[in-house]
Amino acid sequence: MTDRVYPSSKPKDNNTNTKTTAAATPNRRLPPPPNKTTPTPTHTTTRHPYRPNLTTTRIGRRRHRSCACLCCFWSFLIIILLLLITAITGCIFYLLYHPHRPSFSLAALKISELNLTASDDTTRLTSNLNLTLSIKNPNKKITFYYNSIIVMCSSHDTIIAKGTYPNPITSKPNNITIIHSPLHITNLLLEPETVNKFRSDLKKKSGLPLTLVLDTEARVKFETIKTKKIGIRIKCEGIHSLIPKGGRNSSSVAANVDDAKCKLDLRIKIWKWTF
Repeated sequence: MTDRVYPSSKPKDNNTNTKTTAAATPNRRLPPPPNKTTPTPTHTTTRHPYRPNLTTTRIGRRRHRSCACLCCFWSFLIIILLLLITAITGCIFYLLYHPHRPSFSLAALKISELNLTASDDTTRLTSNLNLTLSIKNPNKKITFYYNSIIVMCSSHDTIIAKGTYPNPITSKPNNITIIHSPLHITNLLLEPETVNKFRSDLKKKSGLPLTLVLDTEARVKFETIKTKKIGIRIKCEGIHSLIPKGGRNSSSVAANVDDAKCKLDLRIKIWKWTF
């Protein structure tokens, strides 16, 4: 007879199969453990980068631009108003007073002495002149007040005589004032080129060309208002004259002033410069 084989009554352990399966499967690489030497911070602080407020910046720029525009506008408006007031005042003044410049004319210029003395290769000049000047005020309601007048006579840009009229002058409306002033110079050393020009001109019929320059200060008065002093310069050109012969005892020679013209210019002084 055949022997029967009976299964064991003890059940199989599932853990054994699991271990066998785990042992059969190969081990996968796991990540390395954290480094224990570097401590992990318990609290982390996150700082956000600074970002300017664009709205506030734009508003500030707009305010700055608006303030600059307002300043420019008011400055321009004030300048326009000042110019307008000045123009209106000038028009009113012109309509009321009809102002005109005073006129200067050369009445006479006499030369009593003009000697060129040569010695030791040098030439010196000695001169004596007499000036008669006419000042006319063509205005009806304006008065001019002049300080002392400094007078210089020159030829070829060389001063040959000078003098001063020391008395103050009051030129009343519609009035002509005549002044007389002596001019002289002694032992003026001349350059050789200037001496040659003088001698060349004295050989001509017209004689020596002369120029008169007068410097003074003037005030203007209308009604009860008087302005400040203003520097003026009068320049007279177109004068020609011969020189007397015979030294000091000779008679004086009258210069030709028929073609003389006098021009008046204002002398405005700004700090150190005069224009």
